Amino acid sequence: MNQARVKAMTLAAMCFALFMSNTDDTSLNVALPSIQASFGSHVSGLQWIINANTLPAVSLALPSGALGDNFGRKRVFLTALVIYTFASIVCGFAPSLGILISGRFLQGIGAAALVPTSLSILGDTFPDPKEKAKAIGIWSAVSGIALITGPALGGVFVDIWGWQSIFFFNVPVGAIAFVLTCSVVRESKNLTQQRLDVPGLLLSIIFLASLTYAIIESNNLVWHSPLIVLLLAIAGFSLIAFLIVESRSSHPMLPLQLFKNQTFAVVNFVSVLVFFTFLSLLFIFSLFLQQVQGYSATMAGLCFVPLNGAFVIASLASGWLTARFGWRYVIAAGLTMGSVTTLSFIRANADTEYVTVMWNLVLCGFGSGLAVSPLAAAAISSAPLTKGGIASAILNSSNLLGGILGIALIGTILAQQLTSDLVRSLSAWGVPENIQKTLIADALHGGVNIPNDLPANISELAVRQAISNGFVSGLHTAVLIASLALLIGAFLILAFVQQTLKPAVNDSLLSVSEPQSDKGIYKRY
Repeated sequence: MNQARVKAMTLAAMCFALFMSNTDDTSLNVALPSIQASFGSHVSGLQWIINANTLPAVSLALPSGALGDNFGRKRVFLTALVIYTFASIVCGFAPSLGILISGRFLQGIGAAALVPTSLSILGDTFPDPKEKAKAIGIWSAVSGIALITGPALGGVFVDIWGWQSIFFFNVPVGAIAFVLTCSVVRESKNLTQQRLDVPGLLLSIIFLASLTYAIIESNNLVWHSPLIVLLLAIAGFSLIAFLIVESRSSHPMLPLQLFKNQTFAVVNFVSVLVFFTFLSLLFIFSLFLQQVQGYSATMAGLCFVPLNGAFVIASLASGWLTARFGWRYVIAAGLTMGSVTTLSFIRANADTEYVTVMWNLVLCGFGSGLAVSPLAAAAISSAPLTKGGIASAILNSSNLLGGILGIALIGTILAQQLTSDLVRSLSAWGVPENIQKTLIADALHGGVNIPNDLPANISELAVRQAISNGFVSGLHTAVLIASLALLIGAFLILAFVQQTLKPAVNDSLLSVSEPQSDKGIYKRY
């Protein structure tokens, strides 16, 4: 089989796995009402159907990268693929909510390795920076396609075959990815295997798990609640211990010297900012369209199709643009476009027409699509070949943390702004405090139930308008923060990222136990 075909089939295998994972996540949201009806679940149970996947996916991302570098990226990828596919079968046959949540947790374990190892396999398969940029652009576009098709596929599957079908859909897709990977993907790993850094591995899991759990719970609790404070304290202490252990280890799981490369460090930080902005915008505008402008869930989902389509187109174009103009300018252009169009939402109000919102969302999606693929390619290219797995895992962790931080922080800002504005309006109208609390609680849960004992001089329309105005006020604060985050990202890229990157081949700085070059330690089968 010629080299070009091997590369194409390898890319296809990685894309099938990514599509399976991302489509499952996006289609699940459509299935939640059916799942709730099947099991009679409380809303908190539905939240854990989502979060049970997120928690291990973030917590195990770093260990999966280290395992791939040590024991073979293809081997770890195939193992993750089997785990994810088997977990999907468990979810599909789940007789209770508890089994379903357990299956989702198992899916998260598989997902933790699927994304970073697939990215490191692509980095190995496409060593040329220009080819790598194009391949990762296609790989990223598949993620955008999953965002578009996931809700639509999920809706069709749920309506025709029931919610279980969205999990069974993963089985043939996972099988195709497995066969392609076994057939064409070459194994790559560090030939001189190091001892597994067990203390570093355990501490990284404790840090990421406690931080992720704290962020997840912040959506239901206040930040100064005892549980949140305890989790953040555990995260802080475990992070300090992790850094001390890794700095003194002769075989660290996470070579801290990777971050001495300013391109690698900056790209990961900017990735946090990009996913912080992109996912928080999806979150807040989904609420805006439904709770303020009155769209149904289905129509709100369709409203995001132009944004996701623009993301896909920009991801496909970014590889060719990067090959022509270089990393810095393409990433900076995408971030600047995203920043300007995000800031333009500050003019939105409750009556803003969808066409206006749509065009700004399209430009935001296009800017994000331009930036994401080159950021991934730059991160992989700036790391040594023998550290491709851990470099991909770090980038994946950055993306996941950016997303959950964005939703948690923007959700908190929105809730506080909405509460503050409503208290001001209701107090000015002389509404009793007990009625204020009821109205605010309803507003924060997306509903408005006008109490019978509302003062006669206050109309239902006025209350609804006050809630909409409070939401829009929170939206304005959120988009201002998101716009600033992207602008800071563009500045950092222009200031610190090299224009032309070449794959790093010298590992002498990364581990005292490794030879001075890649010769003899990096092997393909």
